[in-house]
Amino acid sequence: MIKAFMPIILLTLSNIFMTFAWYGHLKFKGTALWIVILVSWGIAFFEYCLQVPANRIGHGFYNAAQLKTIQEVITLVVFSIFSVLYLKEEFRWNYLIGFIFIVLAVFFIFKK
Repeated sequence: MIKAFMPIILLTLSNIFMTFAWYGHLKFKGTALWIVILVSWGIAFFEYCLQVPANRIGHGFYNAAQLKTIQEVITLVVFSIFSVLYLKEEFRWNYLIGFIFIVLAVFFIFKK
């Protein structure tokens, strides 16, 4: 049972890296684009070092559609926290409604 959580932990960590790679540079708009691209690639390398094993290990416990669904939910949670705490953006009610629909999708994807 513990091993089934390992992909979720690895996907969470990989999403933290990827969120910073994709959106962290938004606080540094004065930095040259080529620099933020290189820094983002460097950060994304660590994301891949976690994401690839997460999917390889996870495929022993979940099918590909379930893995992708888990990854998308983790991405939304990580990004929501990131956008509020790091980018200082507002979390709006309509985001919550959208996330509720995604949770419904998760229910149907994992339904036997």
